Amino acid sequence: MKTFRLQIEGQASDIEADSESSLFAAMASAGIAWPVSCRNGTCRTCIGLLKKGKLRYDIPWPGLSADEKLDGYCLPCVALPTEDVLIARD
Repeated sequence: MKTFRLQIEGQASDIEADSESSLFAAMASAGIAWPVSCRNGTCRTCIGLLKKGKLRYDIPWPGLSADEKLDGYCLPCVALPTEDVLIARD
C-alpha cells in the first residue's frame, strides 16, 4: 500500500490518502465535509473535478459518461489515488 497527498482546492491543508482506500474515505478520516450518498459510484452526489494526478476505480465503469471522464470529472466515493491528486468541487 502506498500513501499519496490529496489536495482539495480551496482547503489549506493536504490530506493523506492511501492507494487502497477511496478519496472520500481519506476526506472523512481528515474531517473534511464532502457531499456523498450512495458510496458505490452511481448517484453522482460526490462528483468532483480532478485537476492534477491520476486515479483508478475498482468498479468497471463508475457513474460518469465518457465525456465527463475525458474532462477530468471523478467520483471520490469510489476513486483511489495512484499518485498525488488535486480535486475541486464542481
